[in-house]
Amino acid sequence: MERADGPSVPGIRGGRAADRTGPARDTGVDLNTHPTHPDPTEAPVTGWWTEAVIYQIYPRSFADANGDGIGDLPGITARLDHLVELGVDAVWLSPFYPSPQADAGYDVADYRGVDPLFGTLADADKLITEARSRGLRVIVDLVPNHTSSAHRWFTAALAAGPGSPERDRYVFRDGKGADGDQPPNDWQSVFGGPAWTRVTGADGRPGQWYLHLFDPGQPDLNWDNPEVRAEFLDVLRFWLDRGVDGFRVDVAHGLIKQADLADWQEPQEILSGREVDKPRPPMWDQDGVHEIYRDWRALLDSYPGERILVAEAWVEPAERLARYVRPDEMHQAFNFEYLLASWTAPAQYAVITRSLEATDGVGAPTTWVLSNHDVVRHASRLGLPVGTPRPHGIGIGDEQPDAALGLRRARAASLLMLALPGSAYLYQGEELGLPEHTTMPDEARQDPTWERSGHTLRGRDGCRVPIPWEADAPSYGFGPTDASWLPQPPVWAEFALDRQRGVPGSTYELYRTALRLRREHGLGRGTLAWLATGDEVLSFRNDGLTVLTNFGGVPVPAPAGEVVAASAPLTDDGRVPTDVTVWVRSA
Repeated sequence: MERADGPSVPGIRGGRAADRTGPARDTGVDLNTHPTHPDPTEAPVTGWWTEAVIYQIYPRSFADANGDGIGDLPGITARLDHLVELGVDAVWLSPFYPSPQADAGYDVADYRGVDPLFGTLADADKLITEARSRGLRVIVDLVPNHTSSAHRWFTAALAAGPGSPERDRYVFRDGKGADGDQPPNDWQSVFGGPAWTRVTGADGRPGQWYLHLFDPGQPDLNWDNPEVRAEFLDVLRFWLDRGVDGFRVDVAHGLIKQADLADWQEPQEILSGREVDKPRPPMWDQDGVHEIYRDWRALLDSYPGERILVAEAWVEPAERLARYVRPDEMHQAFNFEYLLASWTAPAQYAVITRSLEATDGVGAPTTWVLSNHDVVRHASRLGLPVGTPRPHGIGIGDEQPDAALGLRRARAASLLMLALPGSAYLYQGEELGLPEHTTMPDEARQDPTWERSGHTLRGRDGCRVPIPWEADAPSYGFGPTDASWLPQPPVWAEFALDRQRGVPGSTYELYRTALRLRREHGLGRGTLAWLATGDEVLSFRNDGLTVLTNFGGVPVPAPAGEVVAASAPLTDDGRVPTDVTVWVRSA
């Protein structure tokens, strides 16, 4: 292992590289073989979103104002001061639109309303107004790949029959075989099982099949249809006119399908790392999606106040993902490769470098994210042995994470992430160190993945459990009653906000400190310069701070200077223990 205060190697300023000096040392990657980056003196991309910390709210599970056990918009509004105290810049709201809730609201029946479960359109307006009055920007979810099967368009498509304009809004096809009793192709749903469902005609006989890459209650739209494109431009206008600051675009890589709907023999594996050398799947990341986003970007740019588009695009490699954030397309794309990277120094170095170089190439900032509503929380994921494949949920009978180790690594990973230049996303409850609910009874599960996979994949319920605000209150302060749409584990009491606020060393106070220092030092718009780093240590400088994470088995010397943040206490002699990140201000 080399010392962390050695010579500087590649530096990257908010996604742009500074001059290279010094050799790479024992990193497992030859830094000097990387291509030259643009001159850092070029004017960087600016805007609030380039360095923002954005907090994801999953409305069902954030705060329940009426006591029915389901979180709602008034509950969110009542808790906005928590986000101000935490120190974030914006909130992203997962769907709250009218929906049968086949996939927890990602099956939208009306893109211009609010489901009664969550409140009213007036509640949405009040939330936006109250957030903006506190200096918080608001981003809402948009689900353009599919609608709900309860959407008026799909109801009309079923009534109109084959060959109709109504059916052309979706992907309907005749089946294979003499009686059309076989699906049009062999595509599989992300949730398990075939991606096609056959409908019954007006005469009561089996009819055509419709495509649903997710649940049967989520029929895929036909984005080659001009009416579909015009409708979503109008939906964007509806919410922009109500004051939202942008849109997180669900399944942004899925809107356009390969025209021939060719068979695809590979399993539906999202970012497994095994797709890079294969042809692109015919249902994902087709080049035609970019024309759609150029039209959307032009619309957003016509509004004042820097409105943004954020892509949920599960795309590899990083260079392919960077196409979504070219100057005339989206502003950001979630960095899922970073989320899934192994907890080792070489793996973290490689993904950080690759991410910055890819977005650098198109002049965009990089985003960083460790948890969201679709993956096992990182406080549990990192408690599994290094190299464990990404679990699709964890339940009774599965290998259980080491809770203490997972939280220790999660704190170190979060402090590392928040020191990187670019924009960071936090998932509700991670500031409390919340783990996955890994012992949830199977009969309580509601994620369609559980049923459609034949009970082989636990699904996403474990990361969606309502969060705890007060240790001794009903439903841990989630609402005024004991009701909770998913069961909360007894361990929630020790993670409750009121047990952590003001407590030195708590995860909540660690996040508050990190976000304050991140803002004070301008880390989001800073310059990243790698330092001498070995296989067991990752170290870099971002403007006035030196950041070091120890992945090795023994403590290592801390960089010279004042330690201003640490994910866990240092040793008595001032060294950095295993699975700990420190921020040091230069002397």
